[in-house]
Amino acid sequence: MTIGGKTIEEALASLSDMTAGAVPIGKDEHLQRIARAQSYMREQGIAAIYVNAGSNMTYFTGTKWHASERMVGAIVPASGPVEYIAPAFEESTLKDFMLVEGNVNTWHEHESPYQLFVETLKRMGIAPAAAGGTAPRVGICESAAFFIYDGIRPLAAGYALENARQVTAHCRTRKSASEIALMQRAKDMTLAVHVATASMLREGITTVEVEEFINRAHRKVGASGSYFVIVLFGEATAYPHGVSYVQTLQRGDTVLIDTGCKLHNYISDITRTYVFGEISARQRSVWNSEKAAQLAAFNAAQLGVPCEEVDMAARRSLEADGYGPGYKLPGLPHRTGHGIGLDIHEWPYLVGGDKTPLDVGMCFSNEPMICIPGEFGVRHEDHFYMTESGPKWFTEPAHSIDDPFGLRK
Repeated sequence: MTIGGKTIEEALASLSDMTAGAVPIGKDEHLQRIARAQSYMREQGIAAIYVNAGSNMTYFTGTKWHASERMVGAIVPASGPVEYIAPAFEESTLKDFMLVEGNVNTWHEHESPYQLFVETLKRMGIAPAAAGGTAPRVGICESAAFFIYDGIRPLAAGYALENARQVTAHCRTRKSASEIALMQRAKDMTLAVHVATASMLREGITTVEVEEFINRAHRKVGASGSYFVIVLFGEATAYPHGVSYVQTLQRGDTVLIDTGCKLHNYISDITRTYVFGEISARQRSVWNSEKAAQLAAFNAAQLGVPCEEVDMAARRSLEADGYGPGYKLPGLPHRTGHGIGLDIHEWPYLVGGDKTPLDVGMCFSNEPMICIPGEFGVRHEDHFYMTESGPKWFTEPAHSIDDPFGLRK
């Protein structure tokens, strides 16, 4: 039996640490990322970018720091070494967290970090344009809070401020072999947690109890716990990101579980949908339509194809089965997929209007969910990455509604 039949302790006992041999991204790769960004910046005529504390600064420098109300980040010039901006009282702590070293430009609490930023650009040789001259282009991190941009803007006469996304997305969307290896392991860990979770379901268990189990299970496979978890039963499965109330499992309920973990900063995100108990003809039909749409999206994901075409392929499949059209319910109310890496949702997106051509190293979720208000929903979510020969699954899609994890095939 794949759904139910085990106790919580038996299910946990089936899991073990899966992190052996997983290697975090090292300093050499971070230096390569900086060099690649700088080469691209020179090609595009961008003088420098500011990457704020968070995933962008971690990606380029390996330096982990949470964004807050204080400006902390790094300046990546088109040529030359990276420099940091931080409060003076945090300098020693920031240096302790540094992977790629660099000069730390500091400001005291009564001083302006935004003025310091502009002065640092000048000292780094990125001077503002004189009247009538061409202003150097300086990218500001797209994830930085507005107050940072708002603080810099009035002080940046002679500079052309713009979104740094052109550089950050260009680099981050194309994952290295090391990144893909970490994501593969994280997804393997979460899929094992899914199998164990299905095995311990029982009538009367609550969504809260299942969430607690998943958190314990992620720790058992070597993560710090769940990065996130959504557990839904019955009619609540029709709501993509859940409901506010606790549900109790009954026989015949559709079960939707969406969860993930982190491994050396890289994220997993997998959804499985199945039925606890007797499967109705309606549940089987919807489940199979969802599987067909997911496969249609995967098959459409070929090198050079615009991202939006993958979304269109899933919708064509769903419409052929009577869903939609477009975002209309019953059907798919959201995009087909999102990029993933250091952030759970990254560019580009598998959605209408995103014309980014698929390229080697890009990683995506594939989750064209079917929502039927008042009844239930079905989401199969697996991820794939682009190789020289086309898309490759990180995790194989659900096998069948009778045997979702393929344990009996």
